[in-house]
Amino acid sequence: MEMLDIRPGEQVALLGGNASGKSRLAAGWAGLAGARYISFRDSYGAYGDRNFFMQQRWNLFTLEDDPPPVGELLRKEAAAVADPSAAAARLTELTALFGLGPVLDKPLVTLSSGEMRKYQLTRALLGGPSALVIDNPYIGLDPATRAALTRLLTALSASMTLVLVLSRAAEIPPFVTHVIPVQDGVAGEKVPREAFLETVLPPAVIRLRGVTIRFGERVILDRLDWTVRQGEHWALTGANGSGKSTLLSLITADNPQAYACDIELFGRQRGSGETIWDIKRHIGFVSPELHRAFQVDAPALDIVTSGLFDTEGLFRRPSGEQRSQALRWMEVFGIGELAAQPFLRLSSGQQRLCLLARAFVKDPALYILDEPFHGLDEVWRRRVKVLLDRYCAAPGKTLLMVTHCPEEYPACIDHTLVL
Repeated sequence: MEMLDIRPGEQVALLGGNASGKSRLAAGWAGLAGARYISFRDSYGAYGDRNFFMQQRWNLFTLEDDPPPVGELLRKEAAAVADPSAAAARLTELTALFGLGPVLDKPLVTLSSGEMRKYQLTRALLGGPSALVIDNPYIGLDPATRAALTRLLTALSASMTLVLVLSRAAEIPPFVTHVIPVQDGVAGEKVPREAFLETVLPPAVIRLRGVTIRFGERVILDRLDWTVRQGEHWALTGANGSGKSTLLSLITADNPQAYACDIELFGRQRGSGETIWDIKRHIGFVSPELHRAFQVDAPALDIVTSGLFDTEGLFRRPSGEQRSQALRWMEVFGIGELAAQPFLRLSSGQQRLCLLARAFVKDPALYILDEPFHGLDEVWRRRVKVLLDRYCAAPGKTLLMVTHCPEEYPACIDHTLVL
């Protein structure tokens, strides 16, 4: 059996196509290294006879014996390991980390795909393994659940080695440090994650290397490494004061500290001679701060048209085609009839829709939407989410979205950064 080159502290993706032999290599390494191995072969995992499992799932309420709840199953698992007291303490920690509390009283057969992932990870970790091999961790999961699982795995990677068996380079999460390609049952040379991705994924739109931002004694961003690639759709989350606004200001070229940092935007290093306007022309932007600062009492159509020039108001005469383009976007956002109305006399929600149309009017490569739904009622929130999904489905469109309400994220979100 070939021994994979995986060292303590490394987080590794074993990458190969169907029938490449990657699962066999991973399982063999797990056995030799004393790691726990989990295989997600379908939406519910690989426990027993799946036909029986599904029969129980759909006939749950006709069973003569009540199936045991998840909490009982996990407590039995903890009692069966070599050190039951340590396993019981670890179960308490994992329940909190994975947010399992709400499902402890549920029968196993009622769990969703995401909940089942958490259950299986908890079982595997009760014995305190030093390494964990996870085969097909993202199979069958929607984007939101994939993002949640990535957050959990990122937390685990701080204390143990993880080996993920994957079929697609796009699934390699940010915490992975190295990639081992597999073909015809043979493992290739181990490669640093970023070096490997540069050869197989779309170009980077945003790349931050070790970015630290301070205001006085206060550290806002601490050695942040982050890469956003063309066509990715990111959720940026974190508590108030965690640095989200500061990070956005570095990307939108509004923060002069960017020149002292290792930041690359749209393939060009900051400070290499580009102007602020060279950067802004690629970005469609809306935020609460922009909304508050937009005190321009001009017709709404002028406000939307100004997005073509990245100015707060019109300071040049647009062409007829440019005005028609702005009006089309107003109609897309359902506010075409407001074109002649003064911006400052519109409601807060109508103003926000104008600013969203302004962000989209130049069809940018990167949308940065910071709390885009402020001031919108539920009907308009749903409509704008549909619009975001529609336009982010276009090839090469990249989205970075901030909101404190996870239910506001559109379905297209496929990556998450937590500050």
